[in-house]
Amino acid sequence: MAEQQLKTGPYQHWRIERDDAGIARLYIDQAGSGTNVLSSDVLRELGAVLDELTARPPAGLILLSNKASGFIAGADVREIASITDTKAALALVQLGHATFDRIEALSFSTVAAIKGFCLGGGLELALALRYRVAVDDPGTRLGLPEVLLGIHPGFGGTMRSIRLIGAPAAMDLMLSGRTVDARAAERLGLVDRAVPERHFSAAALAYATRPSAPHRPGVLARLATMKPLRSLVGAYLRREVRKRAPAAHYPAPYALIDLFERYGGDERRMLGEEAQSIARLATGSTARNLVRVFFLQERLKSLGRRETGAKPRVHVIGAGVMGGDIAAWCALRGLQVTLQDRAPKYIAPALRRANDLYSKRIRDRRLRRAALDRLVPDPQGLGIPKADVVIEAIIENIEAKQDLYRAVEPRLKPEALLATNTSSIPLETLAECLKRPERLVGLHFFNPVAKMQLVEIISTPSTDRAVQSQAAGFARRIDRLPLPVRSAPGFLVNRILLPYLMEAITMLSEDVPATLIDQAATDFGMPMGPIELADTVGLDVCLSVGGILGRHFGSPVAARLEELVKQGHLGRKSGQGFYKYRKGKVKRPAVPKDHGPSDDITDRLILRMVNESVACLREGVVEDADLVDAGMIFGSGFAPFRGGPMHYLKERGRDQVAERLSDLAARFGSTYRPDAGFANISLE
Repeated sequence: MAEQQLKTGPYQHWRIERDDAGIARLYIDQAGSGTNVLSSDVLRELGAVLDELTARPPAGLILLSNKASGFIAGADVREIASITDTKAALALVQLGHATFDRIEALSFSTVAAIKGFCLGGGLELALALRYRVAVDDPGTRLGLPEVLLGIHPGFGGTMRSIRLIGAPAAMDLMLSGRTVDARAAERLGLVDRAVPERHFSAAALAYATRPSAPHRPGVLARLATMKPLRSLVGAYLRREVRKRAPAAHYPAPYALIDLFERYGGDERRMLGEEAQSIARLATGSTARNLVRVFFLQERLKSLGRRETGAKPRVHVIGAGVMGGDIAAWCALRGLQVTLQDRAPKYIAPALRRANDLYSKRIRDRRLRRAALDRLVPDPQGLGIPKADVVIEAIIENIEAKQDLYRAVEPRLKPEALLATNTSSIPLETLAECLKRPERLVGLHFFNPVAKMQLVEIISTPSTDRAVQSQAAGFARRIDRLPLPVRSAPGFLVNRILLPYLMEAITMLSEDVPATLIDQAATDFGMPMGPIELADTVGLDVCLSVGGILGRHFGSPVAARLEELVKQGHLGRKSGQGFYKYRKGKVKRPAVPKDHGPSDDITDRLILRMVNESVACLREGVVEDADLVDAGMIFGSGFAPFRGGPMHYLKERGRDQVAERLSDLAARFGSTYRPDAGFANISLE
């Protein structure tokens, strides 16, 4: 069908093309941006576009993106971050509501043609159209992830998603913040067709020219919006959300459940209440701090240019938990990986863990088999001369690592990256045995590798800048966040985390119950208490890292930790540590009734981390306070809704925290003495 490529409106972000059959194609192409987002400017201009389409109605309308990066990434997060009062937030939401209501009311057939990401406000816009067609490609992802920013859908997505796919599926999508691919979206009813790219244009055109009945959920899904069942569904959802997100820290999911439970049977009322709810949430501290976390994540992504050339071959030496899981993750991300250890029997457990990971992550049996085929056991190290990246992940022993480097270095390709996953040993020490010390870089992953996004990129003054850049690019290649860190004992995350763990163990020796210590930490917002965290990391690992850092900083390791390791009580992996474990699950005693919550416990834990964060910043371990926060959030799970330890310091007040540390030092010892960096730290 011949098309006339005519631009019929003087728009900055939109372009209309009409063909001879009267079908209009509306392209979104946000000016000055590589990604489409729904800013107030874009929405207002869309209103003008709708004026034109209403005045000259086409036979059908296809909405699509002119960006190679994807459809629409969502609302403009920077604009959301700039809003400081509920009136301004409400005005933005109501602009979106009014615009999307107009789209929904159009008299002709409307189709969203989705290729690439379609998230948040982008999916809400697509839901306002009558049909949705998506390209069946790994790059196509659809979702309503607003809850991850401390809000919920605000451009009508709460009501329209429930109307389209039913309350159970829609609430799960919104409360989890997860994204789905095109096929899964088709199964849910979120899109009408998922097609190969070669059929994409034809499928969109078919819906525009030959309208059919829009998708509606099944009878049971529709029943869930009836008032008696809404209360039951709401109670169930609250119970499930409470397991992972306390209401005191994360109000958005509970606000969404309330919205559904109270108004899910009245679409127009639900829209109005959605606007009021989102205006309140968007200006709250949780949303503002989670938006801050979003920008920290974007900054880390920008620090590692994602490589687009040939996929690097990877060789991992050491098939223990860390090395094996690093190798498995690299293979999952599409790279060819060889995994070396002393004998096949040491590699076999890593392959079993990889199979478990792939079974959870990959539904297609052929793709799962392909991922396993990319992970090759290599006890003789035959993959070393072919590898572009060689990662050492053996025991934390200087002599063992240096012996390995002496054997490996002559076999490396000249341009190959030599990386260590050491968690605490300074690279200057490890590089002493190398003929080319400038090629050694740290790639410090965190456990569990498949869940923790951060990779510390460790360098020394002599590390080649090209090597640092290559390492950061490799981290992005495998979908991880690179954090540039200067080589120093413990680097950044472990350096800050260890005082937190050791302080908890010290409190145990003072007869403070372990459950009370862990509860104080989780009440603050940490994902896991320090006692259980020590057990999970492994008490032998804590002892080893604690010994290395203790010798450097002159702080002895807690005697209780040494005793448990001597007894073979290594934590979760041995079935007993500070707690007992049965089938990997903790058996935690109840909190004693005669011990109430204590502000001292919380501050002794959290302010030790804050104080160490100030020390790291003063010493230049990372470039600035934001990178400290990014490292601790993505590397240790530091309460995201608080924005990171340095942001917490800023919010609480530098002088107040220094005074509180001095008070704790007078009562509990010099480890609390405020770091010298408090005198001139910048928190702007």
